[in-house]
Amino acid sequence: MTGFPEVDLGAVRTVSIAQRESKVGIADLAPVPDPERPVKDFLDLLPHQLAANGLRRLVAAIAAAHAAGRPVVAMLGGHVVKVGASPALLALARERVITCFAMNGAGAIHDFELAMWGQTSETVEETLGGGVFGMVAETATLMNEAAREGEREGLGLGEALGRKLLQLAAPHRGQSLLATGLELGLPVTVHVALGTDTLHQHPSASGAAIGDTSLRDFRRLAAHLRDLSGGVVLNLGSAVIMPEVFLKALSVVRNRGAPLTALTTANLDFMRHYRPGKNVLERPTRGIGEGIELVGHHEIMLPLLAALVLGRVRRSGARA
Repeated sequence: MTGFPEVDLGAVRTVSIAQRESKVGIADLAPVPDPERPVKDFLDLLPHQLAANGLRRLVAAIAAAHAAGRPVVAMLGGHVVKVGASPALLALARERVITCFAMNGAGAIHDFELAMWGQTSETVEETLGGGVFGMVAETATLMNEAAREGEREGLGLGEALGRKLLQLAAPHRGQSLLATGLELGLPVTVHVALGTDTLHQHPSASGAAIGDTSLRDFRRLAAHLRDLSGGVVLNLGSAVIMPEVFLKALSVVRNRGAPLTALTTANLDFMRHYRPGKNVLERPTRGIGEGIELVGHHEIMLPLLAALVLGRVRRSGARA
């Protein structure tokens, strides 16, 4: 036993989400992609060079994986959710193109708040100065409660959070990756680094519960990757957590002897980062596949990608 002091989280001041100014509302989300609009011919307007060819290959790889019944895993960070791109990803999930969502803690928080209250994302510069950044009471109470329930019942963190939204009949649950993924029977995993999320600032946070449920989600993600040959892994806006989680889960899969003969990975972000380049694009695909990097804003790239993939999938289905 050491004498190192610990801050008393029981004394923190909280605020209601109704009092917090949010930067994103449910009305800001993208509409459901419609591949019948003129976007279906978009690829024909692009030159056959560089990123344009990368986009073509990614659309083809996702459509091929879907046709072959192979996994298409969407890993994401919080920015993807708070800029309103969730409906594009959900459209692909409802079409059974995306087979698994994996997100960091920030992604889960933004998703949960949008589903429950139709708003998320605070102005950090303003709230931090007043000592109330991340101090919304309702978010922490419900999400930390879900983690404790998940620990008791042997659930993954994503499953526990999705179930909580369904139990509460969250008004905007149809826009939620957590809730809709659970309703569709898809694995939705949440991967948390303790101390990185605003939930951890509250006395209701249980390191044991968060750690247990998030580690279970790591094992679930690894299990989903066992059949990854011929599949696709998308890293959408996670610079550190998801690339690191993916690399370790893939190592477990290979250690257990699962064959991996073909793989397409892609990183879509508004700037290049070291870990996605190494841990998503380069190392996993060496000798067995291709890593594709597309640089652009999520709020533009993801609705576009979803519409192009849905168009390809539906045209292929019509021909069959």
